Amino acid sequence: MTSQSFKKMYLGLVGFILPKLKFALTSGVATAFDYVLYLVLFYFFFSPEVSNIISYSCAMVLNFLLQKRFVFSLKGKTGTVFLLSMFFSLIGLTLSTLMISGLNQFQFLFDHQYFTKILVTGTIFFYNFYTKKFVFEGRL
Repeated sequence: MTSQSFKKMYLGLVGFILPKLKFALTSGVATAFDYVLYLVLFYFFFSPEVSNIISYSCAMVLNFLLQKRFVFSLKGKTGTVFLLSMFFSLIGLTLSTLMISGLNQFQFLFDHQYFTKILVTGTIFFYNFYTKKFVFEGRL
């Protein structure tokens, strides 16, 4: 393998991994915010579903701002991208809330909300990455 082909392969690998790493880091910040708010709302105020709707909604706005700044190249008007991002996030919220509701039918998962939220978040991660990439950059 020549140094030129190695360099090309290396840059290709970095180009593939780096956006997902940046996405994971910014999503991690928004997810931590989501988790803390969710658990506070659940343990002190609301049902799991209502807590999820509030915390997820707040986190999706934070996530948009972080990803606009650090992850994706904006290929459109900010307002349009924001609305499309929120549209796909609302689908994610619906899926997430349905999953939380379904998983909470199991007593163990109801008693361990942090674990329930982790299962749901891990499942929704890839949906969010590819829909946000499409919204921000117009490509998958």
